[in-house]
Amino acid sequence: MPITKRLTGILILLPLFLSLSHVRAQETQSDSVVAEGATLKLIGDGYKFTEGPTADDAGNVYFTDQPNDRIVRWDAKTGELSDWLSPCGRSNGLYFVAPQSLIACADENNELWRIDLETKEHALLVGQFENRRFSGPNDCWVDQDGAIYFTDPLYKRPYWKHTIADDHPRGVYRLSPDGSITQVAGDLVQPNGIIGDTEMRHLYVADIGDKKMYRYVIDPDGKLTERELFCESGSDGVTLDVDRNLYLTGREGVTVFDKTGKQIETIAVPKGWTANVTFAGPKFDQLFITAGDSVFTIQMATTGLR
Repeated sequence: MPITKRLTGILILLPLFLSLSHVRAQETQSDSVVAEGATLKLIGDGYKFTEGPTADDAGNVYFTDQPNDRIVRWDAKTGELSDWLSPCGRSNGLYFVAPQSLIACADENNELWRIDLETKEHALLVGQFENRRFSGPNDCWVDQDGAIYFTDPLYKRPYWKHTIADDHPRGVYRLSPDGSITQVAGDLVQPNGIIGDTEMRHLYVADIGDKKMYRYVIDPDGKLTERELFCESGSDGVTLDVDRNLYLTGREGVTVFDKTGKQIETIAVPKGWTANVTFAGPKFDQLFITAGDSVFTIQMATTGLR
């Protein structure tokens, strides 16, 4: 074929190729969990180390500035941030329970608290297991029946007035609605982030010390069975969206895995360490991110699993 005809053919096909490439790019972009064109928005800074975000029924977020012993509230409508409770028992992980309670991993004395949103008074739920102090409740999730699952790693704190040995037991615990406490997982190196799926009866637990994420089945009696390795990645905090995509945190920002455990996306956060995430806002379509001395939001193309 003459060179001129070949060039003519290429020139004719080139617009079609570019058009198809553009469509593929749009399709790839539309598959993102992040809304098209959305960027990370810094909404607050000047903290020491932010953790434990949880949203109430209106999408307002409560999170901790753990070293400064305070809980901060973000108003989803106005965007305002305000100190909500200080001191707060050096709370770390939080979880909202309708209509007006916060479950708090109160690290100062290795306890689990319930905080009344109206009075801001707290009640001690549990502080020990089998006559020994916890290592330090870190993160928590509440099942539909009111049972509380929480992780108990060991991060020694300079403000502790008590001593805990390096070989102190770590684990995952379940506090039943009747107040009984049981260990439901005791073979993890350093359990940390935790989130559950009430409909599918799954509990996800991050073993940050072994760089693994596990998925368990929650049995009718509340025990954890059928442990499976979900992905080769630990996490500080974790959340789920309605498509059962799992959001993990760490050095790269927020890494998203689909329901099969396949990594599908990373939301970069320029802070060196991202601690925790939750879905927030009136439509629960904003990802609220705690990262070091700052907190961020980003508009999502999906919503959180409620």
